[in-house]
This record gives sequence, structure tokens and C-alpha cells, in this order.
Amino acid sequence: MKTAYFAAGCFWCITPVFREREGVLGVTSGYSGGEEKNPRYEDVKSQKTGHREAVRIDYDEERVSFDALMDLFLNHVDPFDDGGQFIDRGYSYTLAVYWTEERERVCAEERIRGLQYSSGRQVFISVEPFRGFYEAEAYHQDYDLKNPDAFEKELRESGRNPL
Repeated sequence: MKTAYFAAGCFWCITPVFREREGVLGVTSGYSGGEEKNPRYEDVKSQKTGHREAVRIDYDEERVSFDALMDLFLNHVDPFDDGGQFIDRGYSYTLAVYWTEERERVCAEERIRGLQYSSGRQVFISVEPFRGFYEAEAYHQDYDLKNPDAFEKELRESGRNPL
């Protein structure tokens, strides 16, 4: 099993994108990038901790590659938005790839350069070494499955394309 970490804006909205991919064994909502230990949702959302909402992707590398996970990530975010994602604003909703291996860093940086070149626009995705992941509170895990109506409303109101 391998693990990848992505900050893709609202973790509720990106979780099913990864969970539904063959080879993904689990998706956990949480927080990455900040210095504070065990941050709470209210503090992260209020921009007090330096963390971003993120997801931990546990996957079978023989069935899905990190490159394929990068494709999913890039196809479900707005890489040209430097202030957050869709209606979710602030640093905690900005984009990042947290790499644990050099090949992940290289892959992410190559994809970002390619996207900048093909679009002619600046891409706002931070590529950072992984420093830690704190699991979000239980009510955030699998939010789309626990609250399907509220989740569909969130997707519509957020401006994200439906899955």
C-alpha cells in the first residue's frame, strides 16, 4: 500500500472523486501543512493554524499510479485560483501536493509546468514535502455518504462540477 496527500479545497468535495477510483483503498479527510499539532476544524477554517484541508489517499500502486491520482486531482480543482477553491476562500482551501518520495515531487512539478505551458496561465498549486497529517473530526469522514442531500447541495452551491 502507498499513501498520497493532496489539498484540493473542501475535503468533503474531493473525497468521493478519489474513493471511487479503482485501486484506491481509502480516503481520509484531514489537515496538513501547518505547525500546530492536532488542529481543529474551526481553527483551520478560520485560517489560524497554517494548515490546509487535505485528504490522505491509501492506494494499491499495482492498480493505480501516483500519476493517475495527479490526473484526478488536477481534473477536479481550479488550479488558476490563488485564493481558495470555488466558494471556499482562504489559505486553508488552497491547493497543494504533499510529497513523500522524490518521484512524487517530480511528477507534481512536471504536471504543473505542463499545465502552465499549455494554458499560458499561472498555476497556484504548492508542492511541499509532507510534514504531517491530522485526521479531521469524525463527522467530516465520508461526509457525502453520511449526508447525501447536504453534500449534493454543497457541490451545487460551491460551483464545483457534479461528480
